[in-house]
Amino acid sequence: MEQSKEYVGVDVSKESLDIVVYSTDEMRSFGNDDAGIAKAMTWLRQVSPAIIVMEATGGMEVSLYVALQEGKLPVAVINPRQIRHFAKSMGILAKTDRVDAKVLARYAATIQPEARALPDEETRQLRTVVTRRRQLGEMITAETNRAQATRDKDMRQRIRIHIDWLQEELANIDKDIGRMIKENPAWHAKDKLLRSVPGVGPVLSATLIAELSELGVLNRKEIAALVGVAPLNRDSGRHHGRRSIWGGRPRVRQSLYMAALSAARFNPRIQVFYDRLLANGKKKKVALTACMHKLLVILNSMVKDNSHWSYSPTVLNTSCIHTAKTVA
Repeated sequence: MEQSKEYVGVDVSKESLDIVVYSTDEMRSFGNDDAGIAKAMTWLRQVSPAIIVMEATGGMEVSLYVALQEGKLPVAVINPRQIRHFAKSMGILAKTDRVDAKVLARYAATIQPEARALPDEETRQLRTVVTRRRQLGEMITAETNRAQATRDKDMRQRIRIHIDWLQEELANIDKDIGRMIKENPAWHAKDKLLRSVPGVGPVLSATLIAELSELGVLNRKEIAALVGVAPLNRDSGRHHGRRSIWGGRPRVRQSLYMAALSAARFNPRIQVFYDRLLANGKKKKVALTACMHKLLVILNSMVKDNSHWSYSPTVLNTSCIHTAKTVA
């Protein structure tokens, strides 16, 4: 008889891997280092998992993820918020390494998520650099606010020196991102295609290349839901709540928001759409969200068809009308 597949949860911390098999509640702990991962792999092969589930932990899970991918073992990395919501729905409020591993194993058995392939090493490197760029931008904003808030002249000067250093480092990071994209023929071609759209600059282009490999693969509804720019209903009985966007990939959405701000001014297609929504009484924030959705759909279609930007104001854009209805 064929051996039954097991559902496995892995709680990842800086120093350890706590692994639970759902059907037997068996738990094993290994070190989160090369030796510990090698032992965990040997044991997991004996378990014969249908799917291994672990949370995204900001990078601590990457070494195990790579090993599982190379070892041909199915693995899915899940957003921690989804896991916490799942645990609360089960009435599980406690949080320890063992409890978390058991919740992950139960999530694997109940939801049975699809295995997700890890990006190749070059893409992971680009993603790391793009993440660092975002962190530098956040630090510059924070330090600028501190410089404006402090009344101490000496401290303000020291903060400004730090801001100058951060801006110099940001410029170096931008050069590294540009070089990495230029040296990869596929990325370079995709970058030229994306940046042919008015409003799309190097930051959004690099973010999409690093963080949204599904662009051009999924359909318009799927890509909007994945990024988190598809308005979600909040209706119950006679109550019709205000639709809003949430979830998805906040890093992509943040860059898309900044690009939509620019596109609403300089991209004729998005500008017409934005002005039409405002004329119909939409609030600026709602109209801008719709522009984010519209811009993403345009980029997805361009990548899918491998076609550069083109715009004819004489052609009726029915997809603009559809998008306007979704945020009404």
